[in-house]
Amino acid sequence: MAPMIEDRNPLATEETLSTKNTVGVALLYKSAEQDALQATAQKCVLNLGVQFQEDIFTGSKGVYVHTASERQILDWTSGQMSCLIGHGHPEIVQTIHDHAANLDHLFSGMLSPPVINLAQRLTSLLPAGLDKAFFLSTGGESNEAAIKLAKVFTGKFEIVGLGASWHGVTAQALGTQYHFGRKGQGPLMPGMHMLPAPNTYRSIFRSQDGSYDWETELNYGWDLIDRASCGSLAACIVEPIQSSAGMHVLPSGYLKALKEHCEARGMLLIVDEAQTGVGRAGDLMAINHEGVVPDILTLSKTLGNGIPLSAVVTSEEIEKVCQERDYCFYTTHVNDPLPAAVGDKVLEIVIRDNLVENSRIIGSQLKAGLEKLKERYACIGDVRGRGLMCGMEIVKDRRQGKMCDIDLASRIADEMYRLGLWANLSTHPSFGGIFRICPPIVLTKLQLETGLKIMEEAFESSEGTLPLY
Repeated sequence: MAPMIEDRNPLATEETLSTKNTVGVALLYKSAEQDALQATAQKCVLNLGVQFQEDIFTGSKGVYVHTASERQILDWTSGQMSCLIGHGHPEIVQTIHDHAANLDHLFSGMLSPPVINLAQRLTSLLPAGLDKAFFLSTGGESNEAAIKLAKVFTGKFEIVGLGASWHGVTAQALGTQYHFGRKGQGPLMPGMHMLPAPNTYRSIFRSQDGSYDWETELNYGWDLIDRASCGSLAACIVEPIQSSAGMHVLPSGYLKALKEHCEARGMLLIVDEAQTGVGRAGDLMAINHEGVVPDILTLSKTLGNGIPLSAVVTSEEIEKVCQERDYCFYTTHVNDPLPAAVGDKVLEIVIRDNLVENSRIIGSQLKAGLEKLKERYACIGDVRGRGLMCGMEIVKDRRQGKMCDIDLASRIADEMYRLGLWANLSTHPSFGGIFRICPPIVLTKLQLETGLKIMEEAFESSEGTLPLY
């Protein structure tokens, strides 16, 4: 059994859940004072465009995070959807310790065993055509590098993204995302186009029987792009599950159709698996679920288990052409040994401990639990997801329509947190009222049941949830 996958401390009482740290974590900041730290933060921590939580967090271990007030909270977002195999995994801790002491950082033109080992392990787990990899720090960086690869390889410059996508905040990555963060900085990268967001729940494209007609929507989107294009379409970038948009899973067949559209136009397909990769969505990679091999694959969050690490993977042919055309993506931390060693260890653990299967099994139980909540409460409009990557959308009353209710969702989220569960609530108007649920894939059945019980209690005690029985 994996070191992080044991059922420990079932948090049996509300007092345990909401007030005390009972896991026995040796916190680094035992004497941290909440009010003093918040006051200092107000003075010297620069706002980055989000509202910070009121609590100060002083520890993290396994599937829990801990506050200065000695509360322990079930972490159902894996940090920023990144701590795939749990906080403080002992083997990851040891790997970091060993490499921090002996092989941490090198000149960017130097190779090291961890980088070579990670490249070998990663490409051996991927389909043919994803043959070579290099490693960066963030998802935005990897998508920036992938877009540049596509432009250099094709000799073209127009890039297509999906509405409601999120690919990063660097120039080209930001130019291809149509969700948030585009305003206030003047013109973005030229040649960027948008396909309609594939939203099974809310799309206006419907067949006569009311089902989602994604094929007509997709064809319509490409028709508009063909009219807008100046004839230099280089690539399309897509997430298999649009997480920041509200956990929208691409319909079955969508990714294959998207690749066909790209091939018909001489474009490359880039798949961004920042959140879906390495077992999160119930397959080792989400591309495996549809049997589609992209021209370029990017990974980040889950590969580093909370350590800044991302990957760009492509074919030998694309590498060869781009090398001939002087492609360069040289950064301070490209192919750093310490994060590469962590990524290699993450892949080793995920495969060795059958964590993809755990994600699939526990994920199906999570979705079933959310569906059961939906049966009971009319304020839940939709439940969606795959593996341990689920979304739950809150509306005023699904019997009367799909009007979102961010205020109600916020009250439910606050109550969940008070009871000891953190599940990220999206509150931005473009996708508001959606819980994004991504616990570590080492989650046990007992920990799942604990979280679902908290959710049930939060719905039951929040006014306006509209219980049906």
